[in-house]
Amino acid sequence: MDALLVFFQQGGGVSVFGFFHPWGGNNQYAQRVDMAVNKRIPARNRRGRVGLAWALGLVACFLLVVPVAMAAKYDVVAPGGSHDGEDVKQPIEFPHDIHVKDNDINCMYCHSYARRSNVAGIPPTSKCMGCHKMVATDKPRIKQLTEYWENKESPPWKKVNDLPDFVYFTHEIHLKTLLFDREIPVEDVKEVCALCHGDVENMTVAKKVKPLNMGWCVGCHIENKELGAPGDCWKCHK
Repeated sequence: MDALLVFFQQGGGVSVFGFFHPWGGNNQYAQRVDMAVNKRIPARNRRGRVGLAWALGLVACFLLVVPVAMAAKYDVVAPGGSHDGEDVKQPIEFPHDIHVKDNDINCMYCHSYARRSNVAGIPPTSKCMGCHKMVATDKPRIKQLTEYWENKESPPWKKVNDLPDFVYFTHEIHLKTLLFDREIPVEDVKEVCALCHGDVENMTVAKKVKPLNMGWCVGCHIENKELGAPGDCWKCHK
């Protein structure tokens, strides 16, 4: 209840990069996310004392945050069990391994709704084309993407993990609890995502690898009750 009270007291806001964040525009959560997911966007050159101040500040943050993060990073227990899901036939074979592992793109750069809503969200074609107007334009997959873009259409992506309508699940509270509240670096969000989605950075087309059924979810809540995982049926069944 205290966490909810703080959440509503802080209110929403817009961060320096223009994203809406339910924790407030000047809040540490919003700033950390924006810095991580936009790290590949070139910043203006900074000179003199301003640059030195930033450098010293980053070193200080590293020395303060890393020990805490390393201590808390691996104490979340996900239930065992696996689900060898069928490959989902997508309109374009999207290679997660190339984007996440090879190019180190943060999960929340593409799935930007995950930190602030129930769903993770699929990026609009315009975000994809922000890179692929220039990158790998000769590849067959990119030619497919460009065709959708020129026709002002979005590829009809298919859901990989689809929960029943009577299940209430929110990505936002899970990221807040497992990542932000525990002061884990935003760059490590893929490890949090992997608890439910599996080792996506080594997948080409994403597939379902965890059961994500009631027993699996309840098992996770029991194992992680010290983090505040609720045991109330009405939290997940509205």
